[in-house]
Amino acid sequence: MAEFVSPEGLRLDGRRPNDLRRIVCRLGQIQNADGSAYLEHGNTKVLAIVYGPHEVSAGGTTHHDRASIRTEYSTATFSTLERKYRSKGDKKSTEVEVLLAQTFAEAVITNLYPRSEVNIFVQVLQSDGGEVVAAINAATLAVIDAGIAMRDYVVACSVGCIDGVNVLDVNRIEGGAHGPELTVAILPKTERIVTTTMESRIHTDQFKALLDLALVGCASTYTSLRDAVVLRTEALAATSINVK
Repeated sequence: MAEFVSPEGLRLDGRRPNDLRRIVCRLGQIQNADGSAYLEHGNTKVLAIVYGPHEVSAGGTTHHDRASIRTEYSTATFSTLERKYRSKGDKKSTEVEVLLAQTFAEAVITNLYPRSEVNIFVQVLQSDGGEVVAAINAATLAVIDAGIAMRDYVVACSVGCIDGVNVLDVNRIEGGAHGPELTVAILPKTERIVTTTMESRIHTDQFKALLDLALVGCASTYTSLRDAVVLRTEALAATSINVK
């Protein structure tokens, strides 16, 4: 049986239980989109693209008092070594699309954009665990890049229990341990939880410990996302000054 956490407290990739993988993110990667962001979470890489607010597309739902949030989530066929084919609209992708739509309906101030639609597209380019977390965080940056009003950032993180140890930011190999795994998305200024998913049943006491660790991870991730937005804002300001 594989040992995922050594007696010295090190995981297979050298991290301590409370360590996040390295986060790299860049905004404004797609010129013809209203907003976009590329994000690396360890070896997991995703691209998020946002269009809108704009007129509701054919087949969409028009709300007279708010905008509709439409999402699309896909995984590139080359994203994993197994080269598994995942068709558009498969069950897993559909579940993530619903989760993304519900999450951003809570964060975007939709009443500012009545009778309109915001489209969020996320593609996983490389998969190494934490794809939903990376999708939420990348989509947050893309929505901000599009200039769409939000109540706060949406910041996500995952935690798991492996070999009896609670670990932050579960990667693909650790996910193979099939231990309890919790994904949380929050609005960091108030720590309001907008999304939670749990892979298996656990005792209430264990859930609280996992949740507390997830909130720590969200706080650290928020710093990375906020810094990326600051860099993007400074770059745009510098470009504006140079144009003048």
